[in-house]
Amino acid sequence: MPAGSELLVPIALLVVGIVALYAGAELLVAGAGRLALGVGLRAATVGVTVIAFATTAPELFVAITGVFDVSTDIGLGTVLGSNVANIGLVLGVSALIKPLSVSEVAMKRHVPFMVLAAVLLVGVGVDGVIGRLEGTLLIAVLAGFTVYLVYSTNADQTPAVDEPGSGDGIALKDVAFVLAGLIALVVGSQWLIEGGTGLLEAFGFSELFIGLTVLAIGTSLPELAASAIGAARGETEFAIGNVVGSNIYNVLAVLGIVALITPIQIATSTIQFEFPALIVFTLVLVAMMSYGRTLTRLDGLVLVAGYGGFIYFLPQ
Repeated sequence: MPAGSELLVPIALLVVGIVALYAGAELLVAGAGRLALGVGLRAATVGVTVIAFATTAPELFVAITGVFDVSTDIGLGTVLGSNVANIGLVLGVSALIKPLSVSEVAMKRHVPFMVLAAVLLVGVGVDGVIGRLEGTLLIAVLAGFTVYLVYSTNADQTPAVDEPGSGDGIALKDVAFVLAGLIALVVGSQWLIEGGTGLLEAFGFSELFIGLTVLAIGTSLPELAASAIGAARGETEFAIGNVVGSNIYNVLAVLGIVALITPIQIATSTIQFEFPALIVFTLVLVAMMSYGRTLTRLDGLVLVAGYGGFIYFLPQ
């Protein structure tokens, strides 16, 4: 049993990290919402592009750091675990806070790419390695996704929300809110990861278990904070767009970049358990969103329970 003094620093990092995440999420959602109106963009599009990519920064940081300090297993495990957490934990909790409406734009333009990213990851990794050629393919698909979104957004002639201030342009205050929010989210998530890892190590948990749980959940905290606050404020399209976009960028950007640096070796246990789990969670989410175009509180409960089962059955 660790001494109380040994736990002070990890506990302090946990608390400060949670506070930073909450503050960052408030700033991010407020600033992004006003920016979306200012430039006439849909909230779902903003969430699935700029904010989703920015909140993927923790996964990218952990993955690249792992390449040089540990192994590519850290990056792969973090991305897989984070994507499952985004669906089961982030959207589950957000839907429990408030039922999430799913826009036609998200279903037609964004969700198919999330499914494609999950299937593509399993397809290129089923042979046990994601090499530089596969990494190039992932980056190329990401580029295609980005170009498609820009083209389809420009094709929209009217903003999604007809409110005062729509189309009034970009305010520096809102840009500052977004930047400050992103910084707080990234820093807060790192503090929480360090604190959580310190606590688990103090109680003797293995590094593998830490990577699959603390790192995966910790790097999903920016999405959780931003989506939960978005749901509480009634900006449900933002909450869904953020998660869908994050899952796309986690696979295509994070793993694509890591694979370009060095080939990613994939364990048999990952192919047998985490790959199927990712596909199941993704398809269940799509089925829920397709039915009634809403994620209800019951759906949220099912997603959270499913995520609990995923954690319970993780290979130790």
